Amino acid sequence: MYHPTTRVLAVLELLQTHGRLSGAEMSRRLAVDGRTLRRYIVMLEQIGIPIMSERGRHGGYALMPGFKLPPMMFTDDEALALSLGLLAARSLGLADAAPAVASAQAKLERIMPAGLKQRVGAIDATVRLDLARATAPQDNAALVTLSSAAQARMRVQLRYKPPGAPESERGFDPYGLAFYDGCWYAVGYCHLRHDMRTFRLDRIVDASPLPQGFDRPEGFDALAHLRTSLAAMPRAYAATVLLHTDLHTARRYLMDAIGLFEQTSDGVLLHNQSDDLAWFARELASLPFGFRVIAPDALREELDTVARRLSEIARVR
Repeated sequence: MYHPTTRVLAVLELLQTHGRLSGAEMSRRLAVDGRTLRRYIVMLEQIGIPIMSERGRHGGYALMPGFKLPPMMFTDDEALALSLGLLAARSLGLADAAPAVASAQAKLERIMPAGLKQRVGAIDATVRLDLARATAPQDNAALVTLSSAAQARMRVQLRYKPPGAPESERGFDPYGLAFYDGCWYAVGYCHLRHDMRTFRLDRIVDASPLPQGFDRPEGFDALAHLRTSLAAMPRAYAATVLLHTDLHTARRYLMDAIGLFEQTSDGVLLHNQSDDLAWFARELASLPFGFRVIAPDALREELDTVARRLSEIARVR
């Protein structure tokens, strides 16, 4: 569950920004019901925030005239950057992101001059980001704990429950975290398996700090390691293809997850692990440069099938 303090502060920020809002509108923005909203209003009043309430169908809530908290100040570029960041945050797999985003957006709008507020509002209303549909964890506790431990280079005790398998527990040295293909991952050294491992945050049951520290490899890149690990994961078929191009061009036309790329004097070797050679053949057939299949023979047969099909389509008038 999302911590109620965040929602209570979001109520305050919305009232400071808009002056007066109906209960229905505030409930919609914070993704809560009316009863919960009234509880948050009471909590604000208990800490000394003067709120006026109007009952009835056209009623609503407003702060007492003259009440303002000191605003935070941003440059125009900072405000635009934060607005884009908030837009992205909605799709980055954060548990119950709606109230946090609403509160932060309200803070920005409250301190912006009219012209900048209009431009930022245009971004929120018209810009859409091509982000994968994220898998959100139950809450953000694991993300906070693991990122703090990674920064401090401190071990954690990790309880993990993968689908279809029993829960396990281990000491874990978090080297870094990464968001990839709609999921959050923690990458680091697992003291149960005595090797590098990757864990999805939405499958972590609990992460608790431990007093032991650790040394992280210099320049470690969690996202690069994650991509390499996923691309090298053993599957039904292992294939090797020599691409007649350079590494930059190969990566431009092929996604990272398709395999491991190796620059050689003859071109780029692509090491692929696949459950579907027909799909891999279609991906190769779409490339604008030549290539040679080194293994397996079954991939050559799938490419021949693709070639025959395209030839038949080309003959149709």
